[in-house]
Amino acid sequence: MVTVILTAHIQLPGVSSLKEKRRILSSMLTRIRNDFNVSIAEVGDNDRHRSAVIGAAAISNETSFSHQVIAKVVERIGANHDIILADYHTEVY
Repeated sequence: MVTVILTAHIQLPGVSSLKEKRRILSSMLTRIRNDFNVSIAEVGDNDRHRSAVIGAAAISNETSFSHQVIAKVVERIGANHDIILADYHTEVY
């Protein structure tokens, strides 16, 4: 069994409140969770309204499949118009 972990640092430049940030992130995280069957959550910068750290994990019997799923998650985060994907990295366990 292989687990691929994603840590993504994002910026939310047009956001002016934590409530607005939560709305944007909640919607995005729910769609990603449903579309890709991954565990995903905001894991850092919780009290900053213009940045966030997102963590996601994909578990599979095949390393290549887990990497493909995480790559699609990164693409989806980057495609969101309200978000700038500043940096990300992956780890394999």
